[in-house]
Amino acid sequence: MSARSLKTLRWLALFAAVFAFGLVMFGAFVRLSNAGLSCPDWPTCYGQVTWPQHAQAVAHADAAFPDRPYEAHKAWREQVHRFLAGTLGVLVLLLAVLASWRRRSALLAVLAGAVFAALGVGLYMRGEHLWSSLLAACAIALPLLAAIRLPRPGAWKICVLALAVIIFQAMLGMWTVTLLLKPIVVMGHLLGGMATFALLAYAALRFAGVAAADDHFADLRRLVAIGIVLLLCQIALGGWTSANYAALACGYGPGSFPQCLGQWAPPTDFREGFVLWRGIGVNYEGGVLDMAARSAIQIAHRLGALVVFCYLGWLATRAARRGMVGCGLAIALALAGQVLLGISNVYFGLPLAVATAHNGVAALLLFTLLATLARTQRRRDESIFLPPGRH
Repeated sequence: MSARSLKTLRWLALFAAVFAFGLVMFGAFVRLSNAGLSCPDWPTCYGQVTWPQHAQAVAHADAAFPDRPYEAHKAWREQVHRFLAGTLGVLVLLLAVLASWRRRSALLAVLAGAVFAALGVGLYMRGEHLWSSLLAACAIALPLLAAIRLPRPGAWKICVLALAVIIFQAMLGMWTVTLLLKPIVVMGHLLGGMATFALLAYAALRFAGVAAADDHFADLRRLVAIGIVLLLCQIALGGWTSANYAALACGYGPGSFPQCLGQWAPPTDFREGFVLWRGIGVNYEGGVLDMAARSAIQIAHRLGALVVFCYLGWLATRAARRGMVGCGLAIALALAGQVLLGISNVYFGLPLAVATAHNGVAALLLFTLLATLARTQRRRDESIFLPPGRH
């Protein structure tokens, strides 16, 4: 691969990461505006590639799905989100192809994975769900194995790995609709979006040469990795809170924070609140839990936020003292903004703009940690090409 092609790969990774961030924001907007089931089928919307726009098409949609009347102001959001997700999938496929170029076995695995994914979608639309699932599993496994075996530096492997992740993310998007907003699936879909963004962002950082000259920051690297794990756990808690419609379980306005329903110890049911699987066929739109279970989820999310705030605040100070003033300041600013947005969500009754921003700043906070992690890595040449070997 020429230097020009390598430069193309670097810019494509950066563009894909920025695009993934925008998709995370738009996905949060769709979910928080209660548009997640506005297209009751997948990947079409009321049987159309776009969405019904004319009176005759709307009447046909209502007749075909009498349990899900067509809502124009919501359907376009969901279908545009799918189009954007598909566009990101193409970008990631291009990245994976470039990253595996001249490695015949890896390249064939990437291309076969893409073909299997496309065939799986076609079979799903025909009702062949078993064969569709088998093809989807192969579509995920092939680039995953190719990434593990690819004899190139980490950033290259990540580009191939991202293809496996985004195919699985597409399946989660499908299950979000077909399983009627099952909370474990909705939470997984949020984590999948964050994971896709994180992989692309980290690959872009490594391609950009963000690293240390030596291994001087090995101890800090471990601390940053712990911070990333804690933040991902908190993001999962936030996804569980949103999926179970527990964001306002403690009320809103005065008495909603730091207290819950005006009490320091309101009635809670943690056992019921954290049942991960409740069977198939239940419509979870609007939530199915009682107030005690939702309050338990909200309180758990707040306790998790406190732990993350204390640890990342300490980590930001530690990074600044080790000479990474910019990284420490970025972590501190993103952390403060995220906490303020979380409190604003509760106090002002979950305004759509604030709730969407809360998801976006979570991704930005994750990015600051990834940038700090990349900064602690020992520099190596991500443009290294090993000579072709046996496949």
